[in-house]
Amino acid sequence: MMKLPENFVTYDEARKAGFIKMKELKEQGARVVGIFCSFVPVEILMAAGAVSASLCASSEQPITAAETKLPRNLCPLIKASYGFALTDTCPYFYFADLIVGETTCDGKTKMFELMNELKETYVMQLPSGRNERALKAWKEEIIALKEKLEDFYGIEITEEDIRQAIRIKNRERRSMLRFMELGKLNPAPISGYEIGTRADSLAFNFDMEERIRLVDERTEEVLRDWEENYKGKPSDRPRILVTGCPNAGVRDKIIKTVEEMGADVVAFDSCSGTREKVELVDENLPVFDALAKKYLNINCSVMSPNTSRMGYIKDMIRDYQADAVIEIILQSCHTYNIEAHFVKRAVEEENIPYLMLETDYSRSDQGQIATRLEALLETLHG
Repeated sequence: MMKLPENFVTYDEARKAGFIKMKELKEQGARVVGIFCSFVPVEILMAAGAVSASLCASSEQPITAAETKLPRNLCPLIKASYGFALTDTCPYFYFADLIVGETTCDGKTKMFELMNELKETYVMQLPSGRNERALKAWKEEIIALKEKLEDFYGIEITEEDIRQAIRIKNRERRSMLRFMELGKLNPAPISGYEIGTRADSLAFNFDMEERIRLVDERTEEVLRDWEENYKGKPSDRPRILVTGCPNAGVRDKIIKTVEEMGADVVAFDSCSGTREKVELVDENLPVFDALAKKYLNINCSVMSPNTSRMGYIKDMIRDYQADAVIEIILQSCHTYNIEAHFVKRAVEEENIPYLMLETDYSRSDQGQIATRLEALLETLHG
């Protein structure tokens, strides 16, 4: 349902509030590491006593500046990431001591070389597959990150430091997954627009315990409301699963639009959705083995083959009772664009409609997207 609470904080409002918190933390001498991707093992940063800051990457505002150095036919997320750094308009980048990148795609990998000229950027070499060799290599990369932070800050990171970080991050994953799984209820007790906005916005709250508390409070609030007012009253609004690229930069023109048209976005298979949260770090394994296993299993399209994502999407369709799947592809994101072939096949095997939307951060295609969303909903309404 497209219904937002009175105290709802927009993504931009949360990001701006985070700027003030970050400034205060730096004035108190905090260590700050900037990151872009869910493949970066934040437990290592936490064990170093550092705050992980999700860097700005979801606005078209700095893209023109980025295109003075980067090709125009590049993913908008990459151009925005670099553009914010180049124009010095992302306070999180400004306050970061170090940037940690990762070789998730060729465009980002090469962009990090340019970013390194603006601020030291350490790049983790992510394997592109899942086998014993890849697992060993990724474990070594995680150990190398730990050693980099020790050298950079002049500190020692113990295994117990890492274990403590694993425990609290696992608690946060459980809380976030429970919040996102509210979409399994029928009728949907919360809008997908709110789910996605809150999930992304919580990254700007740097107190992990407070982050867990806030999401748990909202989950309980929504559950109480559903039990009292909606339980036993199934809705006939179409239920949509959204998959594909990070969608923060296109949330208004796709997620908000389709919900305003009468659908419920109930699930997200995306970087800030359930994809990173469904598997916890095994607290019984040696720490580096556990981290390597967990992070290498993230179902991102950079993995080849990535058959586990197809199975997960099918499970989500059933668990969330999805009536259709919308896949968001950011312009020039070749891995997701190619993998869309397999996603479409997997969705059609579940006998529900599939719609792929290739877009960027501009508003120029808003009308075209609205038309395609209307056509999808007309199909669902029969």
